[in-house]
Amino acid sequence: MSIKENIDTIEKTLKPDVRLVAVSKTKPVPMLQEAYDAGCRLFGENKAQEMAEKYDQLPHDIRWHMIGHLQTNKVKYIAPFVSLIESVDSLKVLKEINKQAAKNERVIDCLLQIHIADEENKFGLSAEEARELLASPEFASMHNFKVVGLMGLATYGAPDEKLHQEFGGLRVLFESLKAQESDRVAMHELSMGMSGDYALAMVEGSTMVRIGSAIFGARPPH
Repeated sequence: MSIKENIDTIEKTLKPDVRLVAVSKTKPVPMLQEAYDAGCRLFGENKAQEMAEKYDQLPHDIRWHMIGHLQTNKVKYIAPFVSLIESVDSLKVLKEINKQAAKNERVIDCLLQIHIADEENKFGLSAEEARELLASPEFASMHNFKVVGLMGLATYGAPDEKLHQEFGGLRVLFESLKAQESDRVAMHELSMGMSGDYALAMVEGSTMVRIGSAIFGARPPH
């Protein structure tokens, strides 16, 4: 099927309050343009410089989401335009986001990435680390970002029961952190679910699903 047909098929399966983020990492600009022409306006990239290059070549009403691990020295490449940084996994990177956002006279929306999978190689804060970060004096002293929710990556290929447990645990944390809302915390986005597990993520309360291979096809083996 074409990219447009894939997007149409996925959109029909989404709940009315769930938005589709087209994961376009490693994909060439013409494929992103095809997805744009099919109606996609949210695109997810995992490398800052690749996102910046694509930003320059594509329509500027696209809302770009950083979904990969973000190194502090790469924040500057996306700070002028990024719509949402989904992968904040440390106070250190949040400080750099705040610094670069201030330089660009912006307030950048962010999600805290929570480690919910069994896989050690996935990034993310523990629930306790997330609570401590939000309650820290350093967090309170910064004003050029807003934490608008949480993101999590479930264990790849896990059985449904395990996925429900992981997504459900993230939703419980999401609901509990609403008690810490302030002018810099407004919990309304829960980004969880990818091509293979987004249906289960929606059952557990996801507001955004990050889908790549089901739109653009499987990535070629390296």
